Amino acid sequence: MDLFNSALGKNITFVHPEYFIISGLSGIPNIKHYYLFLFFVYIVSVLGNTAVMAVIYLDHNLRTPKYVAVFNLAFVDLFGNSALVPKVLDVFLFNHHRIPYNDCLTYLFFCYTCLSMQSFNLVALSYDRLVAIIFPLHYQVKVTHRLMLSMIASFWVFVIIAVLIAVGLITRLSICESVVVNSYFCDHGQIYRLSCNDHFPNYVLSCLYPLLLFWLPLVFILVSYLYIGCTLAKVATFQQGLKAFKTCIGHLSLVAIYFIPLLITFTLMEKIHPNARIINLSLTSVFPPMLNPIIYVLQTQEIKESLKRLLKIRGKSKITMKKMTTM
Repeated sequence: MDLFNSALGKNITFVHPEYFIISGLSGIPNIKHYYLFLFFVYIVSVLGNTAVMAVIYLDHNLRTPKYVAVFNLAFVDLFGNSALVPKVLDVFLFNHHRIPYNDCLTYLFFCYTCLSMQSFNLVALSYDRLVAIIFPLHYQVKVTHRLMLSMIASFWVFVIIAVLIAVGLITRLSICESVVVNSYFCDHGQIYRLSCNDHFPNYVLSCLYPLLLFWLPLVFILVSYLYIGCTLAKVATFQQGLKAFKTCIGHLSLVAIYFIPLLITFTLMEKIHPNARIINLSLTSVFPPMLNPIIYVLQTQEIKESLKRLLKIRGKSKITMKKMTTM
């Protein structure tokens, strides 16, 4: 960040506080029950996403471009919830509300990076479904490991650069209004409003980023499914179209649980109580990573069959080991 600030001018100095105080969930009645719920959500998320990653890694039948994207989504979900939930519990459950300045910016970087990568992962999966249904005969050519890896790597680079710019712009702010952040984590929007110097670039960024990192991916996904629906209506019978669309149910479920709460929260932001808004946003952050692996295990036939094969192999190996020990 020193390089970022030096580019603005060597003689410019900014007032950085020693720490921020995270206060978003303080003072809400019966909030400790919510912390227990967050802990449960986190445990389920860790177990579920670790299981999905392990199944894809162990089963060579799942080494396809689609499951490269699924593996990355599970990794992002696991990493994102691990970056967010333990710190939230530490801050509010154990009253460690003070977070050092640099730690707060690091916290912001990892949370925003993982939240943004979730939407771009859904874009990669929607592209896979689009090609699989519209161009089934050309799927092996159009969706390759190299293409999927390049797409995901490009998304990572884009998101990391975008979030680094946001963090860099925060370092050029003089924080002198307050050090209290009214959110459940180190939120960019809450932090830049605490500054007493010009924060117009941060404001522009806060308006631009939701468009680039959330709404544009959503538009791409909706347009791809609109195209799929129109194509199936023209060239397929109802039964064929229904069979093809069933392969999209898992992905559509992920899109719904990720984007619908965001749409509701941001649409009703001015009409709901600040405490309700903070809880809604926190649920939006932690719920999809918990539900994604459950949906993929229940809705994806390949993963269910892979789990059965792996469990059979493990069961046979245990029986073999018992026979060897009894001989």
